[in-house]
Amino acid sequence: MSALITVLVCLFAGMGAGLGTGFAGMSAAAVITPMLVTFLGMEPYTAVGIALASDVLASAVSAVTYGKNKNLDIKNGLVMMISVLVFTVVGSFVSSLVPSTTMGNFSVFMTMILGVKFIVKPVMTTKDDMLARSKKSMIIKSVVCGSIVGFICGFIGAGGGMMMLLLLTSIMGYELKTAVGTSVFIMTFTALTGSVSHFAIGDKPEVLPLVLCIVFTLIFARIAAKIANKASAKTLNRATGVILLILGVVVLGFSFLSK
Repeated sequence: MSALITVLVCLFAGMGAGLGTGFAGMSAAAVITPMLVTFLGMEPYTAVGIALASDVLASAVSAVTYGKNKNLDIKNGLVMMISVLVFTVVGSFVSSLVPSTTMGNFSVFMTMILGVKFIVKPVMTTKDDMLARSKKSMIIKSVVCGSIVGFICGFIGAGGGMMMLLLLTSIMGYELKTAVGTSVFIMTFTALTGSVSHFAIGDKPEVLPLVLCIVFTLIFARIAAKIANKASAKTLNRATGVILLILGVVVLGFSFLSK
């Protein structure tokens, strides 16, 4: 019976995380971590490690799908990724110097706010609009936005995927598909770095939930990415908004259940 519960929890966790990753470049940790902690009684640190490991392949397969459909900006993505990794370390260091504050629901509220934004005010930027921007300004914005995302991830420990999507669409002027494609490309490497460090520092996780979460997240991320790349901009905005809003409400519910 316990094995069945593990399978069901990992299925729904992987489904939510995969859909969030494939449609919106959302970090799997925002969904998987609270579900594993709430329903399987797992240690939060271990749950985050499993979530990050699940994020690696899910983000990678999503990035490949978006890349095949020419909805991925690798050049600026690499610049932003380096900034994210560097300032994640900076944010972690600063966080260790200041009194700890309760910021656990930051990524949940960010998810819900973004969900409403995409429904009420969809991103209708086109690729022609993107190409019209100067390359120099895009590189500068990539460094700045990457630094902001990295610092927030390091300081708070959450919210990277959602913050990245917000900055890519609002500050850098990406159209939604390219924003998500670039986000999952970056998240592939940040999740890999995070999962390796988690497992190196902490205890090794149980094999069953680790494998199940990775497989289920991968499957649903691939399905979501394929659907997203075929959808119109208007439909994708609405679908992304609804999924983010639902996931935000569900995860917020799980956080209250765990208290």
